[in-house]
Formats: sequence, structure tokens, C-alpha cells
Amino acid sequence: MEKLVYCLWRPEDVSADSFGERLRTELAGELEAHGARRLRVFVADTAVAAGAGLRLSAEPAHKEGCVTFWLEASQDRADLEERIAAHASRIAGYLVVESRPMVNPDAARGRGERTPGWVQVTGIVPREGLSYDEFLRHWYDVHRRVAIETQSSTGYVRNEVVRPLTAGAPGWAAIVEETFPIEALSDPRVFYDGRGSEERFRENAHKMLESVQAFLALDRVDAHPMSEYVFGADR
Repeated sequence: MEKLVYCLWRPEDVSADSFGERLRTELAGELEAHGARRLRVFVADTAVAAGAGLRLSAEPAHKEGCVTFWLEASQDRADLEERIAAHASRIAGYLVVESRPMVNPDAARGRGERTPGWVQVTGIVPREGLSYDEFLRHWYDVHRRVAIETQSSTGYVRNEVVRPLTAGAPGWAAIVEETFPIEALSDPRVFYDGRGSEERFRENAHKMLESVQAFLALDRVDAHPMSEYVFGADR
């Protein structure tokens, strides 16, 4: 099986919550009926509105949804891709390789249930002048440890892009799914695992900044807080 990731842009005439509801109640069933397995729907709905200030993007408009799923063969995606496109003003699809350095123990398991907290869905690109091998080495060997030690993450999924599947998809090297407590939307001390200690907060924030500066093109980071809805447990 292969994992596919599709990012979606919301039509201007559709509200954020209506967009999310359509993805959960209409699109999810359509995708499962056409072979999607271990489906997850991510939406920038009102449950994560407090994190609007955390959005980062070099794109002219923010992505407001993502769907990830596994398919027996990615070349058989045409029907699914058509249905995804029908719910969005723009889509960007990718074939990815998934790894999970941190499996969220609190991830929802029931069909359509919301995972507690929120997920930061981030597209990343290597820093200019860094070889792809160096990018991977830092991301896998260095940043894994830094990210887990300096943030209040409860889940960490890496999706290394094999190739884009749709024309005009942003040239991201990877798409990351990181789960945080809901309080981290509005409190950086929670985000950087520094509750009750100003020193720990500042130290963790500094270590994280040093790590991302070492391997990412920061002006091309595309990060958005989203709610995660699970439609197929994967363990």
C-alpha cells in the first residue's frame, strides 16, 4: 500500500466549519467507498481558531484542509482525486513515505472522531545550500530529538515526499503532522513545554529555532493548526 497526502484550499463562498463538515460527512465516505484506508481528515475549523496567529505560508492563500489515506496503488487514484477536487478551490497531492517517531496514544480510533488537541500540518523545504542527504540527516538524526525534547508534542508523523501527484503542487520536500495539547494554540509556554519555568521555556524555544534554522528554508515553511478527524485506525 502507498500513502497519499492531499492539501485542500477552501472555496471563498464556504465557511470554515461548513468546509470541514463536508470533508468529514461527504468526502470521507466517498474516499472510503473508492478504496481509501486509514483515512484522516484535517481541517482548520473553529476548534483551532485560537491558533490563527500560528499560521505561516509563502502561498497566496492558506490551505485549510488535508486528507491522508493509504491506497493499494497510487496510480488508481483518479476517482478519489476527482472527488477531493470537487470539495476545494485548489488541491495539492503527494505520494509520501510515512514514519512515526512519536505515536500519539490519545489519537481517536472511532470513525469520524476528533483527536484531542490540535495538529500542526507543515510543508517544509531544505535550507538553500544544503544537500538533500544533509537535510535528511539533520531532520531524522538531530531534529527528531530536539522536537520531542523541546515541545509538548503528543504525536509526530513525518511524510517524506516521493513526488507530487497534481500539477502546481508546492515543491515541499516533506509534510509533517505534529499533535499538541489544545492549550498550546494560544500559550507558547505550553507549546515549548515550559509551563511554570520561564528559563525552560526560553531554552527550549532557542534550541528549536537553532535546529530549524540549520536545515529548513524558513521563508518557505507552510504551517497551519488543524483539527484531526480519524476514519480508520491504523494500529
